[in-house]
Amino acid sequence: MPKDWFEWHDLYNTDPKLQQRLQIVQEYIRSAIDASNPGIIRVVSLCAGDGRDLLSTLYSHPRAKDVYARLVELNPQLFERGRAAIESAGLSKQLEFINGDATDSSNYTGAVPADIVIVCGIFGNLSDEAELKRLIGNLPFLSKKGSFIIWTRGHSNGVPHSETVRKVFRDADFEEVNFRLTLTGDMGVGIHRYHGEGLPLPKDLNLFVFSGLPDKYKILFS
Repeated sequence: MPKDWFEWHDLYNTDPKLQQRLQIVQEYIRSAIDASNPGIIRVVSLCAGDGRDLLSTLYSHPRAKDVYARLVELNPQLFERGRAAIESAGLSKQLEFINGDATDSSNYTGAVPADIVIVCGIFGNLSDEAELKRLIGNLPFLSKKGSFIIWTRGHSNGVPHSETVRKVFRDADFEEVNFRLTLTGDMGVGIHRYHGEGLPLPKDLNLFVFSGLPDKYKILFS
């Protein structure tokens, strides 16, 4: 089992479930960019890993030059790998990688409200449904009317956790645009659109508590 998040991300190179999940996430990022208004498209990615979901999408997207993003990742190895990939792609003037705590609202100052908010790999690492509701309730601090939210949530022990996420989004001011399970049926990927009014970003607000550990699973169902 992986001993840290850097090692866990290497599972993308070998595990079909994670590869399927990544493919759907990239498809939803692409569709959100396609649906965005002309001009600059602002993106924020929480717990961004090495940024492969966004960066791989931009390689072939005709509106890549419109995208300005801030990616926040605490693991220094993932941060360095992501930053190197961005520089190699010639996108360092558009994509800003921060080696910092994604739970701290201050790390998004100047980058929000965003048109696209990526919260993949997070919901399965929250302690309970109350913390899930708190995080989704804080998304208006990062969003504006019409923003897209892209998320993932895995199933475990036969429990369809993604259905809980969909319900929490329904009960808030979000419209489901699309949802899909991987072919194995145990990893869900969703895209929702925010229809409320964005809120001013507070300084030093704790947006959520990330309580997961990389060795918790052979494959992380988040």
